[in-house]
Amino acid sequence: MPFSNPFHARSIPPLHAKVLGLVVMLTGAWANMADALDAPLMTEAARPPAVLGYKVVNAWPHDRGAFTQGLILRDGFFYESTGLNGRSSLRKVNPETGEVLKHETVAREFFAEGLCDWKGKLIQLTWQSGKAFVYDIKTFKRTGEFAYNGEGWGITHDGKHLIMSDGSATLRFLDPKTFQQTRTLEVTYQGKPLANLNELEYVRGRIFANVWQSNSIVVIDPDSGRVTAQLDLAGLLSPEDRAVGVDVLNGIAYDAKNDRLFVTGKLWPKVFEIKLEPTDLLDKPHQLKR
Repeated sequence: MPFSNPFHARSIPPLHAKVLGLVVMLTGAWANMADALDAPLMTEAARPPAVLGYKVVNAWPHDRGAFTQGLILRDGFFYESTGLNGRSSLRKVNPETGEVLKHETVAREFFAEGLCDWKGKLIQLTWQSGKAFVYDIKTFKRTGEFAYNGEGWGITHDGKHLIMSDGSATLRFLDPKTFQQTRTLEVTYQGKPLANLNELEYVRGRIFANVWQSNSIVVIDPDSGRVTAQLDLAGLLSPEDRAVGVDVLNGIAYDAKNDRLFVTGKLWPKVFEIKLEPTDLLDKPHQLKR
């Protein structure tokens, strides 16, 4: 007769076959359990962002008529872009007094938005006109402009690229010489896209962003787009200050030389210098050098 495999199912008594089947099932179950134990409890993308605290270091006066869309601090002065059609402007401001030292009116048809500096120039976005203006930082003389698709909200830079928001969950990276888009970055909060990204500032290797219609600033990893930390500033303005027609939190400025952070809002009466706690959550190897 032909050779018979002693382990063929038909050659195993029924009871032994059941025992063997149970062993196989248990072996598979243990393997699945081992895989589960080796797997992380939560993916990095879905991990909740760290919660940052803060303390107020200083509070300085701010023009209540300034509908703040962009704010930076350079060489001891604030440079500010204000919005609304017919009220949009570019300003140089004394931080301690709030005095406007230089003022450039933006044409009525434009609603000015975010602001950043780049190599002796200021770059100011507009909301729905698809156009950005370039100024000499000393004279405020307009030296150029460039076009972009969609809306303009906030803008900053990382020392190599301009980084622009448009109200969506996607940030655009632009070549600062040609203003051409080089890449995009989707920003996620616990694995889901986070829209309404507004005013931007590059701080210690991370992108800080106001989230429109909220009291939050989120801290974004510029490589992955993941929100790694969140700052709630709901209690920053006093009830008395809020009672006189303020708008949303908007405006982040960073003094890289002295590691100082400033925040304000649209029509706010004050600019606040705040210190984040704990600061080690912001450490990142590729820090900006100005």
